[in-house]
Amino acid sequence: MLLDDDALARRAEEAGLNASTPPQQAQIEGWLLRLSPGKAKRSRCVNALAAGTLPLDDLLGRCQQSFAAAGLPLIVRVTPFSQPADLDTQLATRGWFSFDAADVMVLDSLPAESPLTPKIDALDADAYARIVGELRGSNAREIEAHAERLKGSPVPYRGFALRDGASGDGALLACGQYAREDDIVGLFDIFTPAERRGRGHAAALCTALLLQAKAEGASRAYLQVGSDNVVAQRVYARLGFRFAYRYHYRAIDPLARD
Repeated sequence: MLLDDDALARRAEEAGLNASTPPQQAQIEGWLLRLSPGKAKRSRCVNALAAGTLPLDDLLGRCQQSFAAAGLPLIVRVTPFSQPADLDTQLATRGWFSFDAADVMVLDSLPAESPLTPKIDALDADAYARIVGELRGSNAREIEAHAERLKGSPVPYRGFALRDGASGDGALLACGQYAREDDIVGLFDIFTPAERRGRGHAAALCTALLLQAKAEGASRAYLQVGSDNVVAQRVYARLGFRFAYRYHYRAIDPLARD
């Protein structure tokens, strides 16, 4: 599903790919293989960017070899831009199941400065990966891979924490990060601890992140959110984000969901 003639949607897809580049990747016939052992599926999947010349089964077989060598299940990310255009149908016909649908939302212009914008604390890659990993329930290998990807990304990530200034221990209210590429910025890994949800912390953090990116030259934004996460979608919609397109993953191995 894609908004017709939406150049910002295409720009968001391109920027999102650039911002999620792990050090472990390869290309086969125009397909981009991401082979990081991290938790995020976008860093350990195939992005089918070109149709290529090989028959689909041969192409999938070569991808399978690369993922097996990396100790990862083969996952294909399917978007409105995937090639060949009927890739989703072909994979479904072969028995590949669909999972983890996500919506890409875009923001046409960034917010204006406000005296109510909260102060946020910068975090280095290791600290951010550790905090997010704990909230996600990631294991040590996944946390290490996340930090490695953040450090090695050609589009620099900047991680931040929103903390409770009224508490003596500066308890975490929310954390998030952004990756800015020229005039577009992507928000990633926005998390609020379970006991702190429903109090506006995620919205406050996102506003602060967008304003910081705006000061650096960004004028538009995008993010990715689970298609079934209606609570988060409402938060982002109140900030002005609108639906651009949906993507999902396909795999033949049921363990690929994890």
